Amino acid sequence: MRITLAAVGRAKAGPWRDLYDDFAGRLSPQRSRGPLGPLALKEIEEHRPLAPAELKRREAELLLAAIPPGARLIALDMRGKSLSSEAFAILLGRWRDEGTGDLAFVIGGAEGLDDSLRRSAALTLSLGSMTWPHMLVRALLAEQLYRAQTILTGHPYHRA
Repeated sequence: MRITLAAVGRAKAGPWRDLYDDFAGRLSPQRSRGPLGPLALKEIEEHRPLAPAELKRREAELLLAAIPPGARLIALDMRGKSLSSEAFAILLGRWRDEGTGDLAFVIGGAEGLDDSLRRSAALTLSLGSMTWPHMLVRALLAEQLYRAQTILTGHPYHRA
């Protein structure tokens, strides 16, 4: 199962990018023989001078254009469903077993995701009710994908 993370904004070099790269790298075919991955990052340019509603609409168009056609879409949004790491792993495993070829996660910009994008998602996922910096969300998601892979393979990385 190929996984795409489409996100608004470009990550600069630094600790959050390094953390993302570390966990994304653990899902690469060269480092992993696990059931998930690889993880591809598609970054979308921010369009700040637009009004908030227009900005979210435009970002939604660009995010959708960045993901593979027919991909199962997961929108990251604080109003979404919270899952435990185990439940997240089970869900990913079920989708993999059902033959999902492409899975796409989307992270909006500063104004959030457009409602149309959330409505078209197979799942709106929350990483908690707190607001996180969008660059940190990338790293958190990559870590949870890696953790899900270790849960699915029985690797000792995950400890409840």
